[in-house]
Amino acid sequence: MLDFSTLLFRAPALLIALTIHEYAHACVSDSLGDPTPGLQGRLTLNPLAHLDVVGTLMLVLCGFGWAKPVEIDPRYYKDYRSGALKVAAAGPLANLFLCFVAVLLMTARGSLGMSSAWVNQFLYWLMLYNVWFAFFNLIPIPPLDGSKILETFLDYETAYKYENFVGRYGFIVLVVIVYSGISNMIIGPLSSWFLKLCYGIASIIF
Repeated sequence: MLDFSTLLFRAPALLIALTIHEYAHACVSDSLGDPTPGLQGRLTLNPLAHLDVVGTLMLVLCGFGWAKPVEIDPRYYKDYRSGALKVAAAGPLANLFLCFVAVLLMTARGSLGMSSAWVNQFLYWLMLYNVWFAFFNLIPIPPLDGSKILETFLDYETAYKYENFVGRYGFIVLVVIVYSGISNMIIGPLSSWFLKLCYGIASIIF
């Protein structure tokens, strides 16, 4: 639900999380020899290149949305499966890294006695959006990254059937698991575990 009192902090955190996720996909595919992301202007940290207007509004208003997917051409990869796995995993891993950076900065600020409520609010939402994006995208339902990761471990025939059968109803399934609360049951424990790990490492450093 939209909360105007936190929108000032949520909006930039949301833009950064979406941007870093798609930029990571684009960078890894480009590094594997695929010119498609570059030709489509996706090798940039400019949020405007990655935003889907409807998807972003849905995310802010309803907690369920999407960015503009990065188009790739795996035919350029030397190893199709290895390349597809790296590209699919890049987005969630980038979000987890950014979540850790947010935790690290909050911990550092606390240890240094820096108490700007505005900065802390922004870092809090940056942490939450990134950890949520990471684990949500790892759910193995098309078109999420988790489905692409899963398919790299399946034989080609099974992967094709999975993509065509499950992918046909993917959006409906995602809406159901989000609004039924199933996604929170999946993401909640994983997010809590990862945040505890981040805070544990941060407390050692600071």
